[in-house]
Amino acid sequence: MKLQRFLLFFLIVPFFGFTTLHKFYVSVTNIEYSETNKALQITTRIFIDDFQRVLKERYDLQEELTTEKNVAEVENLMQKYLTKKIKIWVNGEAKSFNFIGKKYEDDVTVCYLEIVAIDSVQSLTIENGLLYEIEEDQQNLVHVKINNSRKSLLLVRQNDKGLLKF
Repeated sequence: MKLQRFLLFFLIVPFFGFTTLHKFYVSVTNIEYSETNKALQITTRIFIDDFQRVLKERYDLQEELTTEKNVAEVENLMQKYLTKKIKIWVNGEAKSFNFIGKKYEDDVTVCYLEIVAIDSVQSLTIENGLLYEIEEDQQNLVHVKINNSRKSLLLVRQNDKGLLKF
């Protein structure tokens, strides 16, 4: 009987190591050119818990993001972080974006950004270093739609910058 329990224990326990959930570390940024507004409209989606962690570590933010307390301070820190981590060049010229706002959808923070006064886009260079300081396996997807052309980049810590031509 003891031998059976012993064997059963050593046969079953190793399988529990394979049943743990693996978390994906990813952000998704969508960039779309609006010819009507002559602007690049950008949405960035970051998991709330990851965004919370990086804002706490970098800026000592104590508020929970979804409580909607101190909204102006939270949005200011979000803008500050995004401005340091996302860089965009349009036709070879560095551009800065305006932080429009944010909302929460399920477990994701959606940030709205915009680059105005863009007459046309022949090339777009994107550098995205979101969350690399807290997660080594972070991946940042960038989807771009310019006129009728769609292109994507997968950016990682070792290669966080890409060029797209239209």
